[in-house]
Amino acid sequence: MIAEFYKYHGTGNDFVLIDNRSLGFDKNNIKFISKICSRHTGVGADGLILLENDNQYDFKMIYFNSDGKQTSMCGNGGRCIISFANKLNIIDNKATFSAIDGIHEGIINKDIIKIKMNKVSIIHEAHNGCILDTGSPHFVKFCKSINNINVFESGRELRNNKEISEDGININFTEIIDNFSIKVRTYERGVENETLSCGTGVIASALSAYSKGLVDTNRIKINTLGGELFVSFKFNSVYDNIWLEGPAIEVFKGYI
Repeated sequence: MIAEFYKYHGTGNDFVLIDNRSLGFDKNNIKFISKICSRHTGVGADGLILLENDNQYDFKMIYFNSDGKQTSMCGNGGRCIISFANKLNIIDNKATFSAIDGIHEGIINKDIIKIKMNKVSIIHEAHNGCILDTGSPHFVKFCKSINNINVFESGRELRNNKEISEDGININFTEIIDNFSIKVRTYERGVENETLSCGTGVIASALSAYSKGLVDTNRIKINTLGGELFVSFKFNSVYDNIWLEGPAIEVFKGYI
């Protein structure tokens, strides 16, 4: 099989995207997907995303972590597939698509892509941090000077802490910069390492900071190692109308 792919990144969170509307890609071949994502023996990516047809919506997003396993929602990956669908002339500047956690909307403004995420109703404070699900499960730990944290070692330890999550969880080290901006570094399960950015992770950090009164705006700027993102939302007993905004860039095209 020869498969055409595109490499995209959203603030350094990088993905292999494949147009699978013909259903020719083997979604059950975990070893092959992992090899594609390998930075030494493959294309190199934090995850692989398939775009497929959907009977009701513009398209369907199927996401795999770099370990080859299909997993929960990816915010930056969602922004990249919106840009990819535009490139394939499936959509113009707006999209409605299905993913593992439900239906999402997207808006394109040149290289800036916005994705609407699902409601968040519960933020649970435990283990000196916040636990919540923003499409993927996250633990948010507020710290000072996160540049000095060994995210790989500390993140791996917390990710595997059964008292925080039986199934494993993404870890976000979050620093408050001022009343409207934060800095986030994330250890992602499935990648099992720090990524340059994590969309659902920065949403989790932004909502947690707001819930604790550490920021006082509902549009928060987030600095990640890979660049700048914005999270906006409305709050009225639940967090709703949540949007993740930032660049989504095509890097190159190739064949597997």
